[in-house]
Amino acid sequence: QAAKSARTVVIAGVPDGLLHDDVMTDILMIHFQMSKNNGGDVEEVMYPTAKKGVAYVTFEDQEVVESVLKKDEHRLEDRRLSRYYPLKVTRYCENVSSFIIYLVVCP
Repeated sequence: QAAKSARTVVIAGVPDGLLHDDVMTDILMIHFQMSKNNGGDVEEVMYPTAKKGVAYVTFEDQEVVESVLKKDEHRLEDRRLSRYYPLKVTRYCENVSSFIIYLVVCP
């Protein structure tokens, strides 16, 4: 199984403060499991995070990451949201430097 970081994407643009965090986590999980969103089996959704409006989604298979990244536009839609929200999905990367872990988005 691929390293967890290789199976994780960074999601920016998550609407903040509209719904309970656990509800937003469920909405994100459903979005990234749907085939219309090029999704697949989600292992974990980390939300909220230290950065406002950002979530981390880890898939069970690395191939799903590639598929999700290929989708032109991710629109977070749910009946519990008043409108759709465009999401920016990027690859997750870890750079370890002198005991400090920097979390950066790969180019």
